[in-house]
Amino acid sequence: MTGSAPRLGVLLLVAVLLQTVVVTITVLHFSTSLSAMRETFARSSVSCLKGSDLHSMSAVRGDPCWKVSQQLHLLIEKSLSQRYQKQISSAVRDEVSRVLPSLAAEDRTSPRPQVAAHVTGSFVPELERGAAGTASRRVQGQKITWWEGQKGLAFLQDVQLVDGELVVPRPGLYYIYAQTYFRHTHDAEDDSAEDTGRPLLQYIYKKVSTYPVPILLMKTSRTSCWSRESQFSLHSAHQGGLFPLSPGDRLFVSVTNASAVDMDEKSSFFGAFLIS
Repeated sequence: MTGSAPRLGVLLLVAVLLQTVVVTITVLHFSTSLSAMRETFARSSVSCLKGSDLHSMSAVRGDPCWKVSQQLHLLIEKSLSQRYQKQISSAVRDEVSRVLPSLAAEDRTSPRPQVAAHVTGSFVPELERGAAGTASRRVQGQKITWWEGQKGLAFLQDVQLVDGELVVPRPGLYYIYAQTYFRHTHDAEDDSAEDTGRPLLQYIYKKVSTYPVPILLMKTSRTSCWSRESQFSLHSAHQGGLFPLSPGDRLFVSVTNASAVDMDEKSSFFGAFLIS
């Protein structure tokens, strides 16, 4: 019995050593296999990237490079989309700031109010036109009241048209413009000489509640010679400019001879729109 105890201890020691050696060999083999798999995958990915036609490989789902090519395509598309979106937005901002520098300084988060009006000529009977286009002591020329605000090319966006006047809805800097097309018909019974130096004038006025007399904003004039030999003569007057306006301000147009204005919608018109 005394000799069996050392033998049992030796056997246990040998068993532990053998188990340790087996575990060590297994760990080393697993680590070697894992490294080989990683190297194989890396080489496969690199070979996919070196392929001459990624589109053809991505079309075959069974190809080992399919997942690599799909991920690469998605990454490229996402990067290009973000890049060109930034470039386009920057180009648009640059163009807007170049044309209208005042717009570039404003906050883009606040929506810009859409305020605009474009009224056009409207054909009315001569009696009605003569009564409406009467002169006033407070303004120069004859006020035009027969504008069209709804039909054809005309429109009103947050602006009212009252008695030939555009009513401003909110404060801001507005661009105001007007064109009148004069069609002068010669009187065959008139034996006088040629009409020389006949002036054509167009006025744009602003009416405010704090001042009793309309304020002249712009005027344009032209002196035209109309020959009696022609059946009629055609001349146009156009002007435009930027003006600060307040809510309730009214804009209207007057001319030297309202009955001679050709009220075709593409020839005579009047409008304003909010800039800032």
